Amino acid sequence: MIKHVIAGISVVLALWASIYMYNSDKEVNKLANIQSLIKRTEIKVHLVKKTTIKKEIQQEQKNSIASKENKKMDDKLKALRNKAGNMAAFKVSPLYKKNCSSCHGATGEGIIGPKLRGKNKEYILKSLKEFKAGTRKNYVMYGLLGNLSDQQLVDLATEIGSFQEKYDKATK
Repeated sequence: MIKHVIAGISVVLALWASIYMYNSDKEVNKLANIQSLIKRTEIKVHLVKKTTIKKEIQQEQKNSIASKENKKMDDKLKALRNKAGNMAAFKVSPLYKKNCSSCHGATGEGIIGPKLRGKNKEYILKSLKEFKAGTRKNYVMYGLLGNLSDQQLVDLATEIGSFQEKYDKATK
């Protein structure tokens, strides 16, 4: 009988030891998971040399100077665009000056954009509507015409359609 009691106690102790070891393993696994999580979320700090910081500051200063120079050039270009319609052989509307003259010239003679002088109103109006709708591809024209009303397109087409006649009168 004592043997049975000792055997029972041994079984209970072995069972308790197994459960204890199982719980210990769970805790160790939790610790490993926590360490893994810490490694994955670790913030790495890179030390930067003073020369790198100086180079970055110099680059920012250059960018600032370039930005100021670009603004000056933009202002000069804007002034040139405003003058373009007034230095022509004949007067043009502010709408044409603002939207067209910088590319098509003060009197439609063409600069960067094609020559408009000599084209009729219907052709110009059709082209303007196609550019505005995007069916005729030109992103500059699409951008310029996007905010104009249909009446403004008609006004531009009418004005541009009269350029050849105005030019002929002014140069005779």
